[in-house]
Amino acid sequence: MPFNLKNRSLLSLVHHSAEEIDYLVDLAETLKKAKMAGTEKKLLCGKSIALVFEKTSTRTRSAFEVAAYDQGANTTFFDPDSSQIGHKESIKDTARVLGSMYDAIEFRGFKQESVEQLAEYAGVPVYNGLTDEWHPTQMLCDLLTMKESSGKKWHDIKFAYLGDARFNTGNSLLMVGAKMGMDVRIGAPKAYWPSKELIEMCEEFAKKSGARITITEDPYEAVDGVDFIHTDIWVSMGEPKEVWDERIKALLPYQVNKELMKAAKNPRVKFMHCLPAYHNTETKVGKTVIEAHPELAKGVEVTEEVFESDASIVFKQAGNRLHTIKAVMVASLA
Repeated sequence: MPFNLKNRSLLSLVHHSAEEIDYLVDLAETLKKAKMAGTEKKLLCGKSIALVFEKTSTRTRSAFEVAAYDQGANTTFFDPDSSQIGHKESIKDTARVLGSMYDAIEFRGFKQESVEQLAEYAGVPVYNGLTDEWHPTQMLCDLLTMKESSGKKWHDIKFAYLGDARFNTGNSLLMVGAKMGMDVRIGAPKAYWPSKELIEMCEEFAKKSGARITITEDPYEAVDGVDFIHTDIWVSMGEPKEVWDERIKALLPYQVNKELMKAAKNPRVKFMHCLPAYHNTETKVGKTVIEAHPELAKGVEVTEEVFESDASIVFKQAGNRLHTIKAVMVASLA
């Protein structure tokens, strides 16, 4: 292994070097080809991984479980009802208990502090499946997807993220783009930009990598000439109606629609979304939001027309969660 990632946690990718990130993407590509060819070797036989979920999940849980199975490892799933974590037992105590029984721990939840405490006290690798601040497994997946779909080197890839850029997906895309030397743009109202501290950190990464960072309120400037347009959901079930109304009013100009895709001026531009997406009324949340806001009849953060178009690679992207998560586990446990 050219990089020693043995027993290494994956908490944010902030402390991984560009070379280490590149290695994980290459390893994912290798493991994906082996699985497709039927030549995959089980490198994690006898390993056990705890999957701790404060937040519900489809892709993250599926990817960890299938990746572990493919590699010969076992998993135990803990949801909020089947774990004492944060309720009757502190994060620190839970970390030491799970660390004494499992070879690694995955955590998907709210506070970044929680996954960092797990890593500090568990004594085994801890993987961040998502927190409010960072989404590192998604970033590895997105890098693999952009690499496969463009055939370009990192320095030649241009991508934009549109929408609410204050949380895990916006933060992580800006950070990983800056670290890998990419041309990364954020298109959002100023009130929805990443924090000043995060932007300053990414600007430092960009000085080292040669990345180009653009943060703008103009969605058309953000997408001009890009290879990929990313977005994420604007609202979540459980948030007050007032929050929905305010957010939709602010973010409607950043909806990824046919007009915005054309504004990229690139006939090969691709659409990406970490999912789930509210592109029609076939989900409870999507139906509620669209019925309350007729201006969203074609979709919320992305229109049905774009989501179901040939430019959309969201399901290739989702499938790549398996291979990149597998790479993280193999690199740290094999």
